[in-house]
Amino acid sequence: MSSGALAKPQMQGLLARRLRIHIVGAFAVSLGVAALYKFGVAGPRKKAYADFYRNYDSMKDFEEMRKAGTFQSAK
Repeated sequence: MSSGALAKPQMQGLLARRLRIHIVGAFAVSLGVAALYKFGVAGPRKKAYADFYRNYDSMKDFEEMRKAGTFQSAK
């Protein structure tokens, strides 16, 4: 059996090193989520609004609602 002393573990800088790794990871994840939201939610929503208002006739819609009795003041 050898009675040699074990090497001391490194205790300085552990928090800084782990924080650096986690900050880089958090930044990458946040960029990924932002890109997914932009292309998965905001883009299709913008396109849906543009498609809706491309052929939207507000006067025709108003007349349909008036005939259905939606408004009290417009007969």
